[in-house]
Amino acid sequence: MARIIDIEADRRAALEAASAALADGFAIAIPTETVYGLAADATNPAAITRIYETKGRPRFNPLICHMADLAMAEEHAEFDPVSRALAAAFWPGPLTLVLPLKPQSPIHSLATAGLDSVGVRVPKGFAGALIGAFGRPLAAPSANTSGAISATSAAHVEADLGAKVPLILDAGPSTVGVESTIVKVEGDRVRLLRPGGLAAREIERVAGRPLLRAKTASAAIEAPGMLASHYAPGASVRLNATRVEPGEALIAFGGAAISGTNGARIVLDLSPRGDLAEAAANLFDYMKRADASGASSIAFSAIPEEGLGEAINDRLQRAAAPRD
Repeated sequence: MARIIDIEADRRAALEAASAALADGFAIAIPTETVYGLAADATNPAAITRIYETKGRPRFNPLICHMADLAMAEEHAEFDPVSRALAAAFWPGPLTLVLPLKPQSPIHSLATAGLDSVGVRVPKGFAGALIGAFGRPLAAPSANTSGAISATSAAHVEADLGAKVPLILDAGPSTVGVESTIVKVEGDRVRLLRPGGLAAREIERVAGRPLLRAKTASAAIEAPGMLASHYAPGASVRLNATRVEPGEALIAFGGAAISGTNGARIVLDLSPRGDLAEAAANLFDYMKRADASGASSIAFSAIPEEGLGEAINDRLQRAAAPRD
């Protein structure tokens, strides 16, 4: 089983153990403000292979490469003026930019799924400090079995991947709770490839133009989180429910009145006060709790599409999609 280190209790031990494991080519679980990540040296093909094998992730699905700061990111990717302005405004934070990969970058093609672009992000907190100490970018998808619910706590990681990773760093619950927003600048267009923990309107404010949604462009996999079926629990998922069926789990929002709750296996509310940031932070944990209740189906009440609601609805639509 994995060794678990509480970062707050011993930050130095966590930094030293993580740096040593990464240098030895292992994939380890690290906390970020969005979700927990399964991190490995983005320049080491054997280490990147461990990510794919540990998660059971298809290798055509690229990985986000996490950087210590903008200066490190500029060593590996070409920045246009709009992307640089977005980085300056929102890094460190829950924004991933898909950029041209510099020819001299040592980031391995396994991390980019062979694309000539790379998704880069600068995370907040301990993860950024770890990358700075390690000195190389970390490829780090969410620390969960591929296609399943993302992990927002060390306990989630331990339950899913604890037998497959040597080290889990524990920083408590993720504060954002959904993965980063992914955008790509193409000339005078800015495309939203994946809604996430940074609201689209904030990006539009800095970019000075509206975001084009991915459905208006190519359906090719250009970034993580674009698979039709993703973030799925074992139970089936039913959206925009106005009634919960007997034996179903219910995940509501904003204290919505839903009939049939007396017969529900479990009833949870992402945010009784209707706060979308609170709902995003609770989403994956509540999905795991509902799935563990033994319900064969999880019913979700409607979530507003505004702000972080766009990211929440994106995750729910993919969770509800037909599965292979």
